[in-house]
Amino acid sequence: MTTHSMLDIALNDILRVVTPLQEDWNIRFAIINDIRSIVESVESLRGATVEPFGSFVSNLFTRWGDLDISIELSNGLHISSAGKKQKQTLLGEVLKALRMKGGGSNLQFIPNARVPILKFKSNRQGVSCDISINNLPGQMKSKILLWMNKIDGRFHDMVLLVKEWAKAHKINNSKAGSFNSYSLSLLVIFHFQTCVPAILPPLKYIYPRNMVDDLKGVRADAENRITETCNASINQHISNKGRSINKKSVRDLFVEFLGKYAQMDSWASNLGICPYTGQWEQIENNTIWLPKTYSIFVEDPFEQPQNTARSVSAGQLKKISEAFSKSYSFLSSNNHNLNSLLTMLAPPHVVKSITGIQNYNGSYFHPTQPKVQRVMRPPPQLQRHFQYASPGTSSNSSASNGHMQMPRGTNFSIPSSNGHMQMPRGTNFSIPSSNGYIQMPRGTSFNIPSSYGHMQMPRVTSFNIPPSNGHIQMPRGTSISSSSSNGHIQNPREIKKPRETNFNNASSNGHVPVNKGQQMWRPKS
Repeated sequence: MTTHSMLDIALNDILRVVTPLQEDWNIRFAIINDIRSIVESVESLRGATVEPFGSFVSNLFTRWGDLDISIELSNGLHISSAGKKQKQTLLGEVLKALRMKGGGSNLQFIPNARVPILKFKSNRQGVSCDISINNLPGQMKSKILLWMNKIDGRFHDMVLLVKEWAKAHKINNSKAGSFNSYSLSLLVIFHFQTCVPAILPPLKYIYPRNMVDDLKGVRADAENRITETCNASINQHISNKGRSINKKSVRDLFVEFLGKYAQMDSWASNLGICPYTGQWEQIENNTIWLPKTYSIFVEDPFEQPQNTARSVSAGQLKKISEAFSKSYSFLSSNNHNLNSLLTMLAPPHVVKSITGIQNYNGSYFHPTQPKVQRVMRPPPQLQRHFQYASPGTSSNSSASNGHMQMPRGTNFSIPSSNGHMQMPRGTNFSIPSSNGYIQMPRGTSFNIPSSYGHMQMPRVTSFNIPPSNGHIQMPRGTSISSSSSNGHIQNPREIKKPRETNFNNASSNGHVPVNKGQQMWRPKS
């Protein structure tokens, strides 16, 4: 086995293990609902919304990744603002509610951080959660990173691999004086901007202004302006047939990434990393970066001139530089095997997940050569929550004809802030597989298009499962109602529902009363 093929296998095995499963998405959605319930119990947070951001929204998190939550205060239609003191007070009240209601452990309140934060571990598989107040900039940054996957799917793979490598070398911990995950993502972006030929454009061509300055006024308007600008820029970049295409594998890009930053401690005092311009910047010539001095400067392209690596200490910078240098030398040599590669590239729990497989021989799954410009898409529920509908944008689960097809085993979750999914008139749900099903947890509501907490279906809307043995599984408490006498549900032979499931107040004996004029029918088998 060649050195290159061994590295390919190791990287692919790591990606296979750390990439979230549907269960990991579901757990995080459940945690969001848990936090929402806690926030609703705090009187001073009446009307506030609970909204995720960070790597979860960017689809750049791993199975063991943290969950970042922003509590957005109510301010009518306008973007809310709150001072640091108010944020500290409100997070203190959330802390009290968490302690009272339970649901978490290892509670840690950090009121004096630049952004006050409340940390805890959820009882749902011990997922670490960070709660902040009014972090709309963080939400928008996360969405833009999500959209970057549309340009080239190798960005997603590289970020996950770099984060696992950094954890293996203990340099992905801002509290300990090393990089945070956002900085590592920006290092990957900058690498993709400066490799030859470039894979990603300077971010000023994605959004030509300082994004945080435009988050003011009516929230929906501000978000739409940013979204539309980014969509247009990304589509224009993708449609540019004259640009050179970089066809390097993730393996080669990863090794080059390590080599690019291998001498970090020697140039960090003079050169700054600027993803906004896509260029190295002389620190002494950049007046907005002065007079503050840092061990290393990685500018936030969406909140200039903030340094995302401000937590990196001088001592840790040397350790970081050594990790890059030693890893680059190791991967460039022929003196390694699969086990030593995995130890170099991933933390112990990931290595154990890979090598713990019986008869593991370096082929956890069949490695495939990464496809150039392979678009990485998050699960359908995240796409619907952070839509970037634009000409040419495609989705794994939705088509331009308004249908959403879900293959066998698809699990459907509702991510929106109010727990509803809004479907316009004419929406059609179809499940083509004979064993396809929609799993809806207790209390799930489908809403078209009002906010009553029920599934209201105007004319033409259909819920269609064509195979004779298809079924909808709905636990107790799930309700579906039809708002129009002409609305109908197309039923196959079997609708499985426990007691208390109701279609327009179905009785406990499992029968479905049909209102006058309402159609309840099953297709011919």
